[in-house]
Amino acid sequence: MSENKVQVYTSFDDMNLKPQLLKNIYLYGFEKPSAIQQKAIIPLSSGGDLIAQAQSGTGKTATFTIGMLQKFDEKRVLDGDNSCQTIVLSPTRELARQTHTFVKAIAKDMGIDIDLSIGGFRRTFDRRQPQQTSQNRHITVGTPGRILDMLNRKKINGQRVTTLILDEADEILSRGFIEQIQNIIQFLNKNTDIVLISATMPTEVLDLTSKFMRDPLKILVKNDELTLEGIKQFYVSVEENKYKFETLCDLYSSISVSQCIIYCNHKKTAIALCEELVNENFQASVIHSELTQEERNDVIDTFRVGSTRVLIATDIIARGIDVQQVSLVLNYDVPFKKETYIHRIGRSGRFGRKGVAINFVTFNDAKLVQDIEKFYSTSITELPSNINEIIN
Repeated sequence: MSENKVQVYTSFDDMNLKPQLLKNIYLYGFEKPSAIQQKAIIPLSSGGDLIAQAQSGTGKTATFTIGMLQKFDEKRVLDGDNSCQTIVLSPTRELARQTHTFVKAIAKDMGIDIDLSIGGFRRTFDRRQPQQTSQNRHITVGTPGRILDMLNRKKINGQRVTTLILDEADEILSRGFIEQIQNIIQFLNKNTDIVLISATMPTEVLDLTSKFMRDPLKILVKNDELTLEGIKQFYVSVEENKYKFETLCDLYSSISVSQCIIYCNHKKTAIALCEELVNENFQASVIHSELTQEERNDVIDTFRVGSTRVLIATDIIARGIDVQQVSLVLNYDVPFKKETYIHRIGRSGRFGRKGVAINFVTFNDAKLVQDIEKFYSTSITELPSNINEIIN
């Protein structure tokens, strides 16, 4: 289906949303819809398969949240049918947890029960109501493996699900989840609407969608439109990896920043960097795949409230995590995949705010940086001496 037929709504008031939903949108702090929200909320709520791509930090989570809540069928509930209507799949537990919190806020006082279904806990439902499961939760947010388990154990009736949303769809369809996704779809009604949301949508992923989507409406942006407005991108030349820490300390001595995220390609590097920073009296923490889910949650929550100023991370949180105070993202290691770059730097400059991305570039990284610049038709310039003025 052609995107040219999509109507653009420049205000939430014009969308004819449910009164409580509209109230919650404004109470949350939204004032006007972003470009992707202007185009995709109403098509999603109207039904049909949809592929929506937009820059990181432009409100994709709000897009599918508002769309699915507007689409929610209250009549089913009034008729006594409390089965799950919508499944939202996230590639990581952290993103699922954040999405669940956001959906609950936007669904406040709408009479819609939201379930979080992820691994890492003994129970995925509310501990205060141990007998309640996704059987009587209207929307379920979770990771593919746990959702498939819930379908297998008939905790979710797949035949009653009307919408399946794949958040960060390119990640879900490219990192070993594809078999689980196909198995999940087998449980669903053939008329279930499938929605794909992401900041990047490689050709191979789009080709794959033809196997399980029906003439989807595609709202896409070009690669050269993906570089985030408001985020300035710089590089610092570092001869070898062993000089990166000294360079980082020199950089921190010349800048003032509230909070930043530092990305490393390897878990071992991230752990070692955190230890070095703590030894230098930095308020730093690290998150990686070996931590338990409770430990990951504690790290994210502590960083979110500002108790730690520096978060060192692998790509486990490259996508979707929104911490408003982050104005600087530093790639200690240039990412191997050019698609990952846009997700990393998108942790700053969320929803139109200004941000800065700094990349430590060794001689061996030069080709990776050139590929990133070409892919996004962008320019990553040398870090100027007045960087403190740029950040603040």
